[in-house]
Amino acid sequence: MPAEIVATERLGCWYREGCVLEDISFSVNAGDYVGIVGPNGSGKSTLVQALLGLVTIRSGSARLFGEPSDGFSQWSRIGYLPQSLHLKNPNFPATVAETVGLGLLSLKNFPRRLTRIDRELVDEILVSMGIYDIKTKLIGELSGGQQQRVLLARALVNNPELLILDEPTAALDPETRERFYQMIAEINRARGVTVMLVTHDTGVIGQHASKMLYLDKRLLFFGSFEDFCHSPEMSSLFGEHSQHLMCHRH
Repeated sequence: MPAEIVATERLGCWYREGCVLEDISFSVNAGDYVGIVGPNGSGKSTLVQALLGLVTIRSGSARLFGEPSDGFSQWSRIGYLPQSLHLKNPNFPATVAETVGLGLLSLKNFPRRLTRIDRELVDEILVSMGIYDIKTKLIGELSGGQQQRVLLARALVNNPELLILDEPTAALDPETRERFYQMIAEINRARGVTVMLVTHDTGVIGQHASKMLYLDKRLLFFGSFEDFCHSPEMSSLFGEHSQHLMCHRH
C-alpha cells in the first residue's frame, strides 16, 4: 500500500470577498502525479498554498506526510515552484548556479553558506536538467523555457519526495510547454517523486498525469483519468466529446 503523502479533510478557505474553497477532501499517495485543473477563480492556487501554509485554512484540515500542515517542519521533503516567477530583468544579479543554490541555502541555519558538497549537488542537478552549460549566465538573460528549468532545478536540488508546481507552463510557448510536461513526467517515473501540478491545460494534462483533481471551489472530481472518462457526472458537466479529449485514454 503506497504511503499517504497529502490528505485534506473538509478543507475550507475564504478571503474577505467570500469563500474560495469549501469541503475539500482527498488524499495523494506516494508516486501519484495529480493534475489540478478547473476554471479561473476555482481555487487551484489557493489549494496548494493552503497545503504549504501560505494561506490560512479556515475549516477542516490538511496533512503532509502524516503531519498536520499547520505544524509541518520537514520542508526539505517538498519542492515548490510558485506561480509567475518570471524574471524579466536582464540585470537580475544572480547566476543560474546561484539561483539553484538558493534551494539549499533556504534550509540552512545562519551563517548560510554552500559547502563543497552543496556545490556538487547544484552541478549534478544542472547536468540532469540539461542546463549546466549556462550555469554562469544571469537568470534574467534566459528564455522563458530556460528560466523554468532553472526554477525547477531549484525546487529539485534537495531531492524532494513531493513536488508542487503552480501553473509552471503559463508563459511558455507550446513546444517548450510540451517538453516541460515530458520532463515532469520523467521525474515522476524515474525518481518516484510525487507530483501535484496546477494547470490551465485541461486538454493536455491527461497525456502526462495519472490522476485528475477538478476544482470549482468544491471538489467536483478526484481520481484516475480512466474513471474520469467513464463518469456519467463528468459527461453531464463537460459533454462526452470534451470529456474524451481531456482523458486521452481513447
